[in-house]
Amino acid sequence: MLVFHQISVLQEHLKQLRNQGLTVGFVPTMGALHQGHISLINQAKAQSDIVVCSIFVNPTQFNNAHDLAVYPRTLEADSQMLDTAGCDILFAPPAEEMYPKLPTMKFDFGALETVMEGAFRPGHFNGVGIVVSKLFHIVQPDKAFFGQKDLQQCAVISCMVNELSFHLELVICPTQREEDGLAMSSRNRNLSPEQRAIAPFLYQALNYAKASLLQDKKVSEVKTELAEFLKNIEGIELEYFEISDFDTLQPFHGTLSQNSGGGKIALCIAAFLGKTRLIDNIII
Repeated sequence: MLVFHQISVLQEHLKQLRNQGLTVGFVPTMGALHQGHISLINQAKAQSDIVVCSIFVNPTQFNNAHDLAVYPRTLEADSQMLDTAGCDILFAPPAEEMYPKLPTMKFDFGALETVMEGAFRPGHFNGVGIVVSKLFHIVQPDKAFFGQKDLQQCAVISCMVNELSFHLELVICPTQREEDGLAMSSRNRNLSPEQRAIAPFLYQALNYAKASLLQDKKVSEVKTELAEFLKNIEGIELEYFEISDFDTLQPFHGTLSQNSGGGKIALCIAAFLGKTRLIDNIII
């Protein structure tokens, strides 16, 4: 695996590969890799000639200084994981390479920014849009691979790709889970043993809510039930639970039988375990 830290050197190498007619698959990450990330690498390998993974803890998408400070940075271990997985290229730029000066432009993703992560993390998706657009311009991949766990991020990036006419295909891959159902996340390593033991209740709560919706209960009733369920589990502080239209991520109301369009419904949750914030979702 080749490792690059400078944009210009990486771009020159990728130009040579593209001149040979090779396709490029791209997996952008913030490091602290786990098997969920490796599943994306595997998907990229299956669909591309060359796989590029970036590791960059992007400061512009953190609206919580503590979250940025404690975000795990494990570049050496990450590099070994990627090499073992068969990744071809690692791009790990320092902050000054990506941001010689702080960006002044702003992204506005409209209604996508008014709900869930957008509502609770103001400015977050602006930071995501800036760094992902920069990475797309740098790498110029044929395909880019993201995980469904970050569903709203996927929607934001899809919006950006479409409206800015990026010449690439987004591939959204299923959420990878631990044996007890907990969605794999770099933040899981910040959980204490006690917190890790109760974290799977988030996925259980989503499945209880799914079962209730399939019984044609009203959204308002299901949301109340889930909040009551988690209130009884000491150590979990629910931030939000939303039942949304999958395509727009705007709130869904009523019951499933009233879903005249027949589209998919997303059940999305965010909660704190101590200072660690976890998100998850399931689709029906």
